[in-house]
Amino acid sequence: MKRDYHRWHSPNLGREMELLVFGHAGERVLIFPTRDGRFHEYEDIRIVEAIAPKLEAGELQLFCIDSVAHESFYCFWCEPAGRVKRHNEFERYVLEEVLPFINECNPDDRTVAHGCSLGAFHAVNISLRHPGLFTRVVAFSGRYDLTWAVEGFGDLFDGYYDDEIYYHNPSHYLPNLRCEDTLALIRRMDITLVIGDEDPFLENNRQFGDVLQSQGIEHRLHVWQGRAHKGHYWRRMAAEYL
Repeated sequence: MKRDYHRWHSPNLGREMELLVFGHAGERVLIFPTRDGRFHEYEDIRIVEAIAPKLEAGELQLFCIDSVAHESFYCFWCEPAGRVKRHNEFERYVLEEVLPFINECNPDDRTVAHGCSLGAFHAVNISLRHPGLFTRVVAFSGRYDLTWAVEGFGDLFDGYYDDEIYYHNPSHYLPNLRCEDTLALIRRMDITLVIGDEDPFLENNRQFGDVLQSQGIEHRLHVWQGRAHKGHYWRRMAAEYL
């Protein structure tokens, strides 16, 4: 299997960023890591191994990027507005640096946004905000409302709320989306959500599924048995849904 490592200084983030590419052709899969994950997380937890046949057959090519979660949403020493500002810089890095890089590497016109846990949030959020850039979304064990507090997971903005936070919470902005052109692009995407029936974000997934349905957005919400919020499950999900 082809494996390539890349690193460059990001002008949007003002720091070095790394990524790994697996495979040589096929659908381009942009992979966001979990909160504590790095660009090598998918390799470390053997998801790359689980889908190796598809990579070797040229069906998929993975682009595994790094995270700045502890500089943005999980940077609790920073004011909430600053957390969102840093996330906006990360989004620009993806849009202005990573996606052009993917286009140079692979001319396929299909792009998948994918991730697990916080990575699932990133995949859903960026694809809904920029639906013309993605053809498919595959999200495992995600929370699509970062203000949703359950178990040990709290409101990531400590009760602070503004327009920037609103427009980075899919469960908040999607119900009020009225632009038919944008909705048409979203409705063209293939959307798969997967969650465990004991996962703390199950109710948010169901609520988010209802929002998608209310906007005429076809999707699939698969509920697995158990908490299903770890690598053992994600390997099986990736083999089935990617």
